[in-house]
Amino acid sequence: MSVLAVIPARLAATRLPGKPLRLLGGRALVVRVWERVSALPGLSRCVIATDSAEIVDTARRAGADAVLTRGDHPSGTDRVAEVAARPDMRDYSIVLNIQGDEPFVPAEAASGAVALIERGFELGTAATMAGRDVLAAPDIVKVVVSDEGRALYFSRAPIPFLRDADDAASLTGQVRQHLGVYAYRRDALARWVALPPHPLERIERLEQLRPLAAGMVMGVCDVAGPPAGGVDTEDDLERANVLWTSMTEGRG
Repeated sequence: MSVLAVIPARLAATRLPGKPLRLLGGRALVVRVWERVSALPGLSRCVIATDSAEIVDTARRAGADAVLTRGDHPSGTDRVAEVAARPDMRDYSIVLNIQGDEPFVPAEAASGAVALIERGFELGTAATMAGRDVLAAPDIVKVVVSDEGRALYFSRAPIPFLRDADDAASLTGQVRQHLGVYAYRRDALARWVALPPHPLERIERLEQLRPLAAGMVMGVCDVAGPPAGGVDTEDDLERANVLWTSMTEGRG
């Protein structure tokens, strides 16, 4: 099954202005993400999708594949859907969405999300096992998963909630931190963006609750190890540059 990877990116970030063009290891962040994603095995094409001509120009000068999209998309998923619907993109049967601020996305998260579609899920994403410390952090999205690997709910709240301290051992293997990777069957992506925003989505500020509320089935693959994390703030960017330096020095 052919896979189109799309990296949505926009300049209008509030916590880190101009985020996609901020430098990571001397190159624009979004270019570093493209380099990472395009090197993953099993992809047919990898493209940056943005509403910024400046991002397109920067990406193309660096050798990346980039396309200009409309500027009125409410979410990255809507931007990805516009690209997937283009005539030259319609032959790809699976669409992979990797956020433009995830330069260290685990290869297992991308391949695992795609594998879920190949197994028959409409939608696929990834998570990593986490400790109890993430439960109280509203900036970390958690996901509860069924025995069959289906996403039951995503939340910024502590899920599952530990009502009795004596049951703390029961949390082992049940706390999952969501990773911002999505794979879609082509028709499922079109259905997702055609759905109206759901109250749960608005309450939690989590767009993945829209398809869940509509009864769409999203599989979740488990990825080993703690995530390196995305880049949302100046501190995140500083940490990312330190990590990038240590990784590149290791290769040298």
